Amino acid sequence: MNLSGIIGYPITPFHDNGQGINFNKLKTILDTLLEAEVDAIAALGSAGEAAYLSQSEWENVANYTVKYIAGRVPVVIGIAELTTEQALKRAKYAHDIGANAIMLSPFSYYPLNEDEIFTHFKRVSDETPLPIMIYNNPATCKVDMSPEFMLHMVESIPHATMIKESTGDIQRMHKIYELSNGTVPFFNGCNHLALDALVAGAAGWCTAAPCLIANKPKQLYEAVKANDNNKARALFYQQYNFLEFIVKSGLAAAIKSGYALQGFDVGEPRKPLLPLNEEAQAKLKGMLLNLTIIN
Repeated sequence: MNLSGIIGYPITPFHDNGQGINFNKLKTILDTLLEAEVDAIAALGSAGEAAYLSQSEWENVANYTVKYIAGRVPVVIGIAELTTEQALKRAKYAHDIGANAIMLSPFSYYPLNEDEIFTHFKRVSDETPLPIMIYNNPATCKVDMSPEFMLHMVESIPHATMIKESTGDIQRMHKIYELSNGTVPFFNGCNHLALDALVAGAAGWCTAAPCLIANKPKQLYEAVKANDNNKARALFYQQYNFLEFIVKSGLAAAIKSGYALQGFDVGEPRKPLLPLNEEAQAKLKGMLLNLTIIN
């Protein structure tokens, strides 16, 4: 599978009491991403509050997403588990329901060494034929994998075929490109690095931004691919403050507040996460007004 372009991340809508998934609203969110011209959908990432879902909720969201998208774009399922056994269980489930790939993070309580990380990924690869996106996100997973080590896993683990780099260090992406001679697809996971990452050769950009700002990320991606540097810069800086804000404010809280500002209530994030305060909501509203997303 050749994955590229904008990979959109849906949030998980809850009922008003926070107990249970609102699948009618999840349908609308998935439609929003399709209308934003995303090239793939990655369910159950940080924006989707995957860490706060029960096993049955996680499975229901994964299954609903794959079935509703029904092959219109590829569906990637995020997996970030403390134990290898739980990661295996979820990887097998993703394969069984027809997902196209998994995005695997080595989530950690104890610090993991490279042998432990390698074994974790190798075990998952041995149990499912799905392509694996190696996800480096030390801010949430407490594990930082070097470009050299991730490329070693791509070379040595059969189904590990691509990398998502989210440290916020553009030099990591340059190093991945250089060491692999541009042969290993890597994806930008830091919104504020979108322009630099795409120019550096990233195959795509993983982002929840299309939930709120329609196809503006796709426009940026296409401008870079068309070598229209002036247009790409203009599109990026038009979005820059918004992209930085949603990360700093917490993706789930920011995207859910943005939906509410657009008149679409998707519930609050699940506690201990809290919704944006009034000051932050006002700031977000101003950004959406500037982006002509709301009136």
